[in-house]
Amino acid sequence: MKLRLIPTLLLAVLPLGAMAAPESVAVEGFSHVKTVGDVAEYTLDDNGLQVLLMTDHSAPVVTFMVTYRVGSRNEVTGTTGATHLLEHLMFKGSPNFNREKGNNIDQVLEALGAQYNATTWLDRTNYYAQLGSEHLETYMAIEADRMRNLWLRESDRQPEMTVVRNEFEIGENDPTQVLDKEMTAVAYLAHPYHHSTIGWRSDIEGVSIEKLQEFYNTFYWPDNSTVTIIGDFDPAEALGLVKKYYGAYPKAPQPIPQVYTVEPEQTGQRRVLVKKAGQLGVVGVAYKSPSARHADQAALQVLGSILTSGKNSRLYRALTDQSLTTDVSDYVGFFHDPSLFNLWANLAPGVTHEQVEKIIVDEVEKVKADGVTATEVNAAVSKKLADIAFARDGSFAIASSINECIASGDWTLYYTLEEDYGKVTPEDVKRVANRYLNEDQSVVGWFIPLVPAAE
Repeated sequence: MKLRLIPTLLLAVLPLGAMAAPESVAVEGFSHVKTVGDVAEYTLDDNGLQVLLMTDHSAPVVTFMVTYRVGSRNEVTGTTGATHLLEHLMFKGSPNFNREKGNNIDQVLEALGAQYNATTWLDRTNYYAQLGSEHLETYMAIEADRMRNLWLRESDRQPEMTVVRNEFEIGENDPTQVLDKEMTAVAYLAHPYHHSTIGWRSDIEGVSIEKLQEFYNTFYWPDNSTVTIIGDFDPAEALGLVKKYYGAYPKAPQPIPQVYTVEPEQTGQRRVLVKKAGQLGVVGVAYKSPSARHADQAALQVLGSILTSGKNSRLYRALTDQSLTTDVSDYVGFFHDPSLFNLWANLAPGVTHEQVEKIIVDEVEKVKADGVTATEVNAAVSKKLADIAFARDGSFAIASSINECIASGDWTLYYTLEEDYGKVTPEDVKRVANRYLNEDQSVVGWFIPLVPAAE
């Protein structure tokens, strides 16, 4: 199962005539909530399960994805990484579907030629398969079964723990990932985004099967999840299957715990130095930024592109063109709660961290003082829309994009953020730069490579 550490947000635009929102269908037990664009939303009345449907009959393929609104933001010290470890254990079977019977999820889906996996991130965990339309019920039966009937056994926890620990160790050997983890931990003192999704090593090794069972029994319920079905299917029949397999479960017996911690206002710049074995240095500069649902999200995404995306971007010209860095990049957080606007620079040999940090900050200050041009905004918006268009590669890509919007707290961002890009002006970019890219709200990190001494 893969762990997304720094995902790229791609919101898919649909080819004209290919996708369609199912017309509102009347299926007993469901309420039609709304239809936005090509997606129809329903609620399973008895247990609160959210269902999103989008049909595409151009190929006999369907993607089925279930998104649980639980991620590493729901963890506390002692259980960090539990969401991800539980994701691994979700593939170990149940009394109804297991390896001994020959019908465990991997056995069934591999025989069907399906593509399937799961991912964990800050605000959500998702499980999915892309397969022939005729096999939708087969997969849905297994997926729904493990929502509440999962085997959670110590004999499975131990080997999967070592797999997760190996993932942790791989990340520890990546300079940018290591620096990002430590900068994030410093940026958040109170909010649980402080913890990385992979978790802290001692928690990965030490969390008990009882704690994982408690986590599962707290968050894996219909009213804390969304089923998304995209592709070649009949809407009424699909809803009937959802009711058949998910309708047997009640709502969570207790209210799903909500994260109510708000990060206190930062009152000065914070700095991080990471010294580890490596070849080249890294400089990171991160600023506090708002949630994915905030009205400034589109302008911040455009600002990130203006600074780092492509050979005409400001930091590329100021750093990489001058042979000071090998690469520059940005990542503007797209999450449920306020997060970070990240700028990264990988240093060229012989270049100092001080020099690169100063140029990054100077370029940010130039934007704040002088703004950006309409040409830069138009180019950045075109790049964003091109990224969106490149995500038109079928039902799975669309489901993945919607998944991130579900996690942010509003699946309709799948459409509205694209619309918001077209409204961004140079004045908006200058305004958000001045509002958010301030020294007292920043974290600066240096990865300093330690070269082993010659023997």
